[in-house]
Amino acid sequence: MFRLTRYMQALANPAAPPTRPQVAAPTGPVVIWNLIRRCNLTCKHCYATSADKDFPGELSTEQVYEVMDDLKQYGVPVLILSGGEPLMRPDIFEISHRAKAMGFYVGLSSNGTLIDKDNIEQIAAVGYDYVGVSLDGMREVHDRFRRRDGAFDESLRGIRLCRDVGIKVGLRFTLTRDNARDLPELLQLLDDEGLDKFYLSHLNYAGRGNKNRGDDAHHQMTRAAMDLLFDTCWNHIVGGDPKEFVTGNNDADGAYLTQWVERNLPAQSERLQAMLERWGGNSSGINIANIDNLGGVHPDTMWWDYGLGSVKDRPFSEIWEDTSDPLMAGLKLARRPVEGRCAECRHLSICGGNSRTRAWQLTGNFWAEDPGCYLSDEEIGVDEGGERLLVRPYEGRGRPAA
Repeated sequence: MFRLTRYMQALANPAAPPTRPQVAAPTGPVVIWNLIRRCNLTCKHCYATSADKDFPGELSTEQVYEVMDDLKQYGVPVLILSGGEPLMRPDIFEISHRAKAMGFYVGLSSNGTLIDKDNIEQIAAVGYDYVGVSLDGMREVHDRFRRRDGAFDESLRGIRLCRDVGIKVGLRFTLTRDNARDLPELLQLLDDEGLDKFYLSHLNYAGRGNKNRGDDAHHQMTRAAMDLLFDTCWNHIVGGDPKEFVTGNNDADGAYLTQWVERNLPAQSERLQAMLERWGGNSSGINIANIDNLGGVHPDTMWWDYGLGSVKDRPFSEIWEDTSDPLMAGLKLARRPVEGRCAECRHLSICGGNSRTRAWQLTGNFWAEDPGCYLSDEEIGVDEGGERLLVRPYEGRGRPAA
């Protein structure tokens, strides 16, 4: 996850230290937990391939509690409760209250359609730290993506209800060729509705998104979207009304930001480079984890086709530490064994090789170059023959060597 606002706020304050103060890193990763696969929608790009039916074998309430106890003792700081549609799980509020009482930062990832006047008080009572609601565009586009007329209006109703009771709520948007034109209107909607956060997710090749990868925004469209997001974020900061802008599933965003800074704030380029190298890019298998509805553990939410084990069989903490799995062994290396353009890229210390999911889905090779990188050979320091141009040495990203 690329926290754009954090970096731009630092650039807007040159007197601030170039990196955040050193703090003890949490033992465990952020866990995105798909508590239920059932959903009232069948979205075009769903990585969980959900449907409006029960899926047998899902974790019971008691099993969820046992896993939560293990996650807490392991040092997991954040739980993002997701689905399917998590509000369709009968015990979602009991689970949420327990998570908050245990001291987790608790987020709810919803499609928003089931947030209404009958349950908004229950949602508010939990004290979620954040509720993220997905919109795939404005009304016509969103309803088409969600395959249901009226879905946009229902989701917007849910967003407004959360906002009005004081819950931090934001928009989640997955960029594709078919909805990129709606991005400016969605950013305006963020302002018009007085919302707190905008999360732009690049389409990753997983689940239903893999079946629709032909709809992925081509590279020039991605660049245009990122230019707009950078400009919007910066204008909010200098205008004294900062909002939280975050991107995900394409760690080339950090490298692309360096170009924006070179054009607009050249004196800050070295400072940004230091901050981005400390971030280090893709953190699948390290600082981001996923537990699916059946208890399967994955390196992140886009790896549902690749399991590391089940919390029904052994604790999450043991599964996450196990590097006998070749993918986890490689992900935890200080320098991942990436190949092709990624291996020669001058920005490897920033993005960490980007999404291994896309590489695996298209080639069957975990470590092949990421086909979703939207930077040119010249921009990454590789000539047409694949040879490295002058590239900054890569000294690792603060990971333990495996």
